[in-house]
Amino acid sequence: MTGTKMIKVKMVKSPIGSPKKMRENLKGLGLSHLNSIRELQDSPSVRGMIAKVSHLVKVV
Repeated sequence: MTGTKMIKVKMVKSPIGSPKKMRENLKGLGLSHLNSIRELQDSPSVRGMIAKVSHLVKVV
């Protein structure tokens, strides 16, 4: 994984009250609790998941 780009994603807002699909997106990104950070491969599918929950996460 030396040539692949990575991005760090941090959950900055709680998903309480969000639709189930958004909570599942966060789970798919590997973010389980507030202020958790996950380093993920930069791919179109990951970018799409981040776009769906952009108001709950921050790309660090």
